[in-house]
Amino acid sequence: MNITVDPQQPDLRRPFPPLSGTRHRHLDLPGVRLHVAEAGRSDGEPVVLLHGFPQHWYAWRRVVPLLADRYRLICPDLRGFGWSQAPARGYDTATRVADVLALLDELGLAQVQLIGHEWGAWAGFHACLRAPERFGAFLALNIVHPWPLHRRLAPQAWRFWYTTPLEFPLLGRRLLRRRPEFTTYLLRRGTVAPAARSTTETAETAGAAQTVESVEAADTADAFAEFAAASAQPGSARAGELLHRAFALRDVPALAVNRFHRQRLSTPTELLGGEKDFILPPEVLAGGERHADDLRTVIVAGAGHYLHEERPELVAAAARRLFARVQLNSSTPAGSCAWPGAAGT
Repeated sequence: MNITVDPQQPDLRRPFPPLSGTRHRHLDLPGVRLHVAEAGRSDGEPVVLLHGFPQHWYAWRRVVPLLADRYRLICPDLRGFGWSQAPARGYDTATRVADVLALLDELGLAQVQLIGHEWGAWAGFHACLRAPERFGAFLALNIVHPWPLHRRLAPQAWRFWYTTPLEFPLLGRRLLRRRPEFTTYLLRRGTVAPAARSTTETAETAGAAQTVESVEAADTADAFAEFAAASAQPGSARAGELLHRAFALRDVPALAVNRFHRQRLSTPTELLGGEKDFILPPEVLAGGERHADDLRTVIVAGAGHYLHEERPELVAAAARRLFARVQLNSSTPAGSCAWPGAAGT
């Protein structure tokens, strides 16, 4: 098959990073073509996992094996990232939410469980506000909720220094394209190393722990190199710039005037934050409970900004507990787009 390469679109000849049991396809949605990686049980309870920046579907490589025994795990590359199409527009929150809902429609899923990290979790919050009937429960990682307390958020604004060059027209995309080390820096700066997380290791377990940590370190280095390379693709670099600019121009003003206070979250939600998150420290995650029917915030001691990288077992366990509380609506809308050979197809 001949593939025409558009410099502003993902290179489909680029191989997917390996993850056992993963199936890949592209789906045509209104205004965008999304890549979806799927794993787990084809007849399992559907869970959609939304990645953050500067990552793509492979961000969930450590969580997927821990949930694959029970769930149907659906990991899309969001608009502009990974192997998904990178349009010249549509990186505002409302459009990203529309992409998620269109994905559910295309897959024929009336309701799903939801996990999101950072930018994916921000879209996740707004998807639950916009269409609560589509989501059973929501596990949000390393993101502020839509109702932050200004007195706690304002003193932490300096932590977002790195977004300034990313938001700037043309500069943001050039930075991501020409300085992959900047992307790698963001990933490494946000991740708390295992040695920094635990000081209680015994002599008996030290050798085994060092072996595990060396394997994890190699996996992390390879994955971070993949994310940096993916972010340097012309379309993805542009998407990274436009994503940050859309947030600065639309969502920040909305937060400043408490626009989201008109909306109440009805989806059962657990928000996990890292004690050592260099972008969103614990104090900025407080205060959301008054705007939700069922919102619980948990701070993970010693953890940073990439909980799914650092504590996948904890994330998977939290997801299982949360999702066990909610019985999904299993009805399937017309036009289901299930995998060939899936149960019921």
